[in-house]
Amino acid sequence: MNGLMMQQPLLISSLLIHAERHHGEQEIVSRRVEGDIHRYTFADLAARSRRMANALVSLGVKPSDRVGTLAWNGHRHMELYYAVSGSGAVLHTLNPRLHADQVVWIADHAEDQVLFFDLSFLPLVEAIAPRVKTIRHFVAMTDRAHMPAQSSIPALLCYEDLIADASDTFAWPEFDENTASSLCYTSGTTGNPKGVLYSHRSTLLHTFAAALPDALNCAASDVILPVVPMFHVNAWGLPYVACMVGAKLVYPGPALDGKSLHELFESEGVTLSAGVPTVWQGLLAHVESNDLKFSTMRRTIIGGSACPPAMMRTFQERHGVAVLHAWGMTELSPIGTVCSFKPAQRALSEHGRYAVQAKQGRAVFGIDMKIVGEDGHELPWDGQSSGDLYVRGPWVVGHYFRMADKSPLVVTGNKGWFPTGDVATIDPLGTMQITDRSKDVIKSGGEWIGSIDLENVAMAHPQVAMAACIAVAHPKWDERPLLVVVKKPDQTLTREELLAFYDGKIARWWTPDDVVFVDAIPLGATGKMLKNKLREQFKEHRLPTA
Repeated sequence: MNGLMMQQPLLISSLLIHAERHHGEQEIVSRRVEGDIHRYTFADLAARSRRMANALVSLGVKPSDRVGTLAWNGHRHMELYYAVSGSGAVLHTLNPRLHADQVVWIADHAEDQVLFFDLSFLPLVEAIAPRVKTIRHFVAMTDRAHMPAQSSIPALLCYEDLIADASDTFAWPEFDENTASSLCYTSGTTGNPKGVLYSHRSTLLHTFAAALPDALNCAASDVILPVVPMFHVNAWGLPYVACMVGAKLVYPGPALDGKSLHELFESEGVTLSAGVPTVWQGLLAHVESNDLKFSTMRRTIIGGSACPPAMMRTFQERHGVAVLHAWGMTELSPIGTVCSFKPAQRALSEHGRYAVQAKQGRAVFGIDMKIVGEDGHELPWDGQSSGDLYVRGPWVVGHYFRMADKSPLVVTGNKGWFPTGDVATIDPLGTMQITDRSKDVIKSGGEWIGSIDLENVAMAHPQVAMAACIAVAHPKWDERPLLVVVKKPDQTLTREELLAFYDGKIARWWTPDDVVFVDAIPLGATGKMLKNKLREQFKEHRLPTA
């Protein structure tokens, strides 16, 4: 016997419909690339999103077509979140911090049809425009007055012209909730980036869970400023959460320095923000050096990298800002765990509470997790046993985009579980802590750097015999790349010459911070480099930039 309830698909457009109908007066504030502060309401967002949906139709965008963005956090980017997905197409947020070669590869693999971009990224788009294979239209996300006087991009379109020429009458279509909604690529240790293709259903379920009290605890009374980029796993879902609960949104645009952020926090009454530790270091440095306070902000979500204990204490003890430590992955949409207290943990001593907060937290409803030993069996939740972390749930990746024959899910023993590549413990109250990473990627300021890519560039140098790249601790960026190199016999290659060899081949911020030359790199029985031994050998290495 089935229940006798209405059948309505879980669609991203329903979030916008709800926000317009029930929170239409709520404000969205954006610092724009043009330099001004833009204000409008959820009702305005809805009307402009319908106009953009009509504009997409006029550009020939069809259901399931991929529409790319290279954009900061702002109201136009949010309009695309709803116009693209709501109309049945797929929003593909590209990371502008990648090297042009990587952007081209990802755009081609996704088969993007249209690319919207902020003016900050005009040089990048001009570099890739002649090389991409499928993009038919390029749209500058600005008004006619700020359009580039000259550009090598043929038939460059203006965002505001498209909006002005389109009708705001658009009926959001209904379709299967498992239809693809958005696409985000993640980099791994080997090979090319992998696309994670979210569905409307997975996004809506993730949004429900993210807003829960023991998760991000969002409400209509909040003023949310996502510092985490909208190209970084959909700003951790906050553009969707805000529409669901009716919270005011404040977007920082390209100005992510401490002074600019603090000004927005204070002028707009921000109560909740989210970002990686590197951003908060700059904000706290500005606040501390100028003897400033946070008059309204009461909590911050910190993820992407582990939150340093000193940062946590500064936020909480000096400024009264509670820290929500969180963990997730692109493959998890991204939220997996959030470190909120259970009653027994809240009753601990101050030292005990900080020890809990240093962990990555408890799984939100919808995520199941376990740790597995080398024998493939689940380990106990005793806070001591350490094993590979596996997860599963309705917003966890099942297949990578256009790689259906290579599912990331484990197919033997722990079938149906996603191996995160992290090593963790789980205590009796279900609080998870990452203790190590089995991956060899480097996480700098919350962004991944592929060690294999850096090794391949080094190996292309005529004087290099072998190269390995490992992560070394950095006080500001959490981790930075260290290159360990074996020179060919009788060569005179210097550190400076090798680092200069990277110019133009990778994103500049990927460039290793240091190079050490060794006689040999340890190898395993199968000839693979033993990076664990290198990490142990150079764990005390001090980088020049540190």
